[in-house]
Amino acid sequence: MSDAMDAYWQLQPLARTLATAIFVTSIGGHLGLIPTGWLFFHSSLAIFHMPPQIWRFLTTFLLSGPQLGIILDPYFVYQYLSQIESGNPKFQRKEDVLWYLITVSGFILLFTQCFLGFQPFLISALIIALCYTASQDSRGMKANFFFFTVPAQLVPYCMLGMSVIMNPAALPQQICGILAAHLHDFLVRTWPEFGGGRNWLATPAFVSRLVTTPRILQREYGTGFRPRTQTSGSSTGASAGSGPLPDSWKTRGTGHRLG
Repeated sequence: MSDAMDAYWQLQPLARTLATAIFVTSIGGHLGLIPTGWLFFHSSLAIFHMPPQIWRFLTTFLLSGPQLGIILDPYFVYQYLSQIESGNPKFQRKEDVLWYLITVSGFILLFTQCFLGFQPFLISALIIALCYTASQDSRGMKANFFFFTVPAQLVPYCMLGMSVIMNPAALPQQICGILAAHLHDFLVRTWPEFGGGRNWLATPAFVSRLVTTPRILQREYGTGFRPRTQTSGSSTGASAGSGPLPDSWKTRGTGHRLG
């Protein structure tokens, strides 16, 4: 059990967290442990309700399909997001990946609301958006799609073709997902590099602060603590206050034990 937990904690952190959230939410939703009425997105509830139920912006991406979808959807999310998190040159930092998830999810919500109307759960759009982003930097490489080997950049379109046969209802959502990922790629890379424009989706500072290294660090050989920032006027040796030593000795430094 400990080996499995160690392997789990060694996975890519953002991909691991999102896939786990999808799996747990889907188990609870499909078994009736979590009311799905509290998970779906609707603008009248998420925006115009008082107070706004802002968690729906997130939970609309967390409910997978039933049966095999409970396993496959978290698997695909982890597979594609871990590729983005570990080997994509566009995302040098963890906060860049987090900002990518925020912006692409926002684009998906915008496109589905404008073009499709009410769409309660959007995980299929998110999966194909992640697949599109992960595959664009793998041009010239081959990828396995079920029993076939195809150029890596064609995998999202193979997923669209599979949906035409097996699940046509998911096709409009998936098209919105590809549009969202393509728009992100255009604004972040294509337009700045080839159009001479600026990057309109640069990672803001507040996202960087969200992923700042915490004071408590988990290490393989134990737990480390970052020192707190000392207030001005405090000495390096002992804290201010009464003690057994004379006041004149308190300015002599930290001292060293002899022998």
